Amino acid sequence: MLEALDRRPNAAFVAVAGYFLLCIVLRLAVSNSLEIDEAGVALQSQFLQLGYGPQPPFYNWLQYGLAQSIGASLATLSVLKNSLLFLSCLFYGLAARLVLSNWRLSAMAMLGILTLPPVFLLAQRDLSHTVAALFTVSLFLYGFLRTLTRPTLFSYLLTGIAVGIGIISKYNFVLIPVSAIIAVLPERDLRAHIFDWRILPAIVIAALVVLPHSYWLLQNLDFASGGTLNEMREHEAQGRLLQALRGTYALGSAIIGGGLVSALVFGLVFRGKVRVIWQAENQWSRVVGRMIAICLVGVLLIVLGVAATHIREKWLVLYLMLVPLYLCLKIEAAKIDLTNMFRRFFLLVAFLALTALTIVSARAIVRPWFGDYSRLNIPYSDFAEAVAQAEGGQPALVVTNDKQIAGNLRTRFSAALVTMPKLNALPVDMTKRPLLVVWHDDTTQEAPIPDLLKDTLKASPIPEAAMTPRHLALPYIHGAGSDRYAFSYIWIAE
Repeated sequence: MLEALDRRPNAAFVAVAGYFLLCIVLRLAVSNSLEIDEAGVALQSQFLQLGYGPQPPFYNWLQYGLAQSIGASLATLSVLKNSLLFLSCLFYGLAARLVLSNWRLSAMAMLGILTLPPVFLLAQRDLSHTVAALFTVSLFLYGFLRTLTRPTLFSYLLTGIAVGIGIISKYNFVLIPVSAIIAVLPERDLRAHIFDWRILPAIVIAALVVLPHSYWLLQNLDFASGGTLNEMREHEAQGRLLQALRGTYALGSAIIGGGLVSALVFGLVFRGKVRVIWQAENQWSRVVGRMIAICLVGVLLIVLGVAATHIREKWLVLYLMLVPLYLCLKIEAAKIDLTNMFRRFFLLVAFLALTALTIVSARAIVRPWFGDYSRLNIPYSDFAEAVAQAEGGQPALVVTNDKQIAGNLRTRFSAALVTMPKLNALPVDMTKRPLLVVWHDDTTQEAPIPDLLKDTLKASPIPEAAMTPRHLALPYIHGAGSDRYAFSYIWIAE
């Protein structure tokens, strides 16, 4: 296998495709319960809306399309995520080929994406919108570098499309095209492409892609931005200077945490040549290096501007994913002998990615041995089957006060409308029957109906005599001994 990888330029793409296929298989095999992001996306995929909340809508639109065509399920959630991750690697590798003459280095740049913690670890644990943004960064990079090396109207339009869907994938994507334009300006032979007339249709098509969501965003700006800004201001500091210091430290820590593994992998493979590589440069390493620097300076200005004191690594991955390409460009500029280097690099990346995948997949099985249960161990599917069997059919409407319950039951009762009071902005017909009302309380197995659900039922034409709770205590998935997870529900058939 290693010989094939070292001889065939496209073998690395096949290996990456096999890895993400394995990710899908293991995810489906380990548990049919959903993580936080998976549940949120499953719930939101019921509706096609211009906006859904703090996150842009592109990922939700893709999931909505899949749910409408083949149904809402864990399989569609997993296939979408890993397909986007594979396409991220594919377009990144194609982009690298445009500026790297050695195909082994372009393959190493692509494999380098798998050394980023948000990709090899967090994405397989629970990421959604960031995955879409990774795809759009790779698509933009391919379109942009193709525009600079082989300019055609198609390459400009492709770049415009990538910018548009990037902005509606993650708002912080906007720094990528801005940094790319600024990074090219010092290069005399490249900046002419920025002032080419074909950039105008690219801008138009990007604006058209963004326009529908922009209309919603202008009307819901506080709603869309409040969650992230509040999370960034996790710790209130005394005084502006202390806030700035905390924010700068948090950003520096996130940069190190997000890029350290990649630096270590490249450093181990090219040990002894780090100084030569660091000193070498060419035109493309200068351009990509400037892009990284401009993006991170832009983030620093935002951190200082909003008085942020908390930065997460996954927020920076859109910029740090340029690092593997940057390093490969410097390696090529240094004219390093690549004999056996590609094999070493592939083995290190494979070990890293497969080890992380094994740990992520095994946690739902191993943690219950120690009495520690996660969301993957909660028996939502068994609950849905038990209710359907006990009540003689599936519900037409599901009402709950818990997003995890809502998202999971959405994948089990695909024909039903699943809603949460005060969360769903669309009006809900409470006369739909059968109606299933579900809740859970960690403090007691036979939990009384929560006030929020009680008020919702009282506001609908449902007799109080029909509001009799029923309780089910079911074994955990991969559970140990007699441990049970308790659901409470009300079933109203007429």
